[in-house]
Amino acid sequence: MEGFLFWFSAIVLLGSAVTVIVNRSPVASALSLVTMILALAGLFGLLGAYFLAAVQVWVYAGAVMVLFLFIIMLLDVKAEEGAPLRALGVGAGLLTVFLLGAGFWHAIPASAWEASGMRVAESNDAASIGHLLFGAYVLPFEAVGLLLLVAMVGVIVLSKRDV
Repeated sequence: MEGFLFWFSAIVLLGSAVTVIVNRSPVASALSLVTMILALAGLFGLLGAYFLAAVQVWVYAGAVMVLFLFIIMLLDVKAEEGAPLRALGVGAGLLTVFLLGAGFWHAIPASAWEASGMRVAESNDAASIGHLLFGAYVLPFEAVGLLLLVAMVGVIVLSKRDV
């Protein structure tokens, strides 16, 4: 049963990730992103990380996606008016993704993929994850917060430009 749930969640995750990129409607892309986040939460649940699965659903599928949809509605982003995809652009994009992926694959040594060098939480509860997040990983946590702040200021500037 776990194998079936893993493959089901993985296929839903990959399919919804593709639809986020391919879909021309921003609202439909955001809803596909919600599906992707829920499938990722299912994979977290299969790994036994129930706290992370719950946080994934509550924070990302709930609060962040509501914020994304609010921003999409605030900017009044319309779907492109049937502009055809250019074969050269699609080919260049796929080639770029392939070259970047191959470069990252060869740049990261094989030892970096092992979990032995990473610090992991001692148990699967909020206290140990919080100690690890605000201890060893406080700089990346604050960098993500700064990135979200810059994105929010950018959206405000873009929305005020049209007024």
